[in-house]
Amino acid sequence: MKKGFIEPGAKPKRFYKDVTVVAEEGGFAVKLDGRNVRSPKGGKLNVPTQALADMVAAEWAGQGEVIEMADMAITRLAFTATEAIPPAREPTAEQIAEYAASDLLCYFAGEPDSLHQRQVEAWEPVLQRAERELTLVFVRTTGIIHATQPEDTLAKVKALALELDDFNLTGVAFGVPLFGSGVLAFALQRGWLTGEEAFTLSRVDEAYQQEKWGIDEEAAERTARLLIEAQMLEKWFKALA
Repeated sequence: MKKGFIEPGAKPKRFYKDVTVVAEEGGFAVKLDGRNVRSPKGGKLNVPTQALADMVAAEWAGQGEVIEMADMAITRLAFTATEAIPPAREPTAEQIAEYAASDLLCYFAGEPDSLHQRQVEAWEPVLQRAERELTLVFVRTTGIIHATQPEDTLAKVKALALELDDFNLTGVAFGVPLFGSGVLAFALQRGWLTGEEAFTLSRVDEAYQQEKWGIDEEAAERTARLLIEAQMLEKWFKALA
């Protein structure tokens, strides 16, 4: 094998010893043996708060002999906020509004009554707070019939997204498909809910079905993985506050 040849799919070996955080260019940079962490595209990683930089640094410091990018969720999200979001703010906000157009929290079960009541108790407080504090008025429906949301509401969702800086916008954009809900993503970003609470609200129906029919190993692993992502997103937003 030729020297320097890396097999397809091979993970890069750890090439640094020390990981430090340095105030730089109006933000904070993570340094590997004094050199900036760089994105896959080669750009320097610079984040807005020391708390977030510390989280990125902890991921790099925690690597073993090889670098496991799959285990570095905060770093990957920071790369997205640094390079992918700035030139795509408008379409990102549009996508968030599109999710809100069929927001999970607006679709209540027609039956059984016990599930419907559980959804009402879980979702209505969040929907009412969104209406009270963000002036987001959503149409609720029962069953699978599509509910057309007011144009003013969707325009407001987009405007709220565009008001966010690139890092908060990245977090909301990540949270929307995770929860199936723009309302829950904004609720987490604004500190109304913890990551675990938002995740729990996003799977009321699933939890109800599992109580009745049980849960298989694959579903349990998926739930655990998604919960970790929700908890990570809570830490992301707190580090930006």
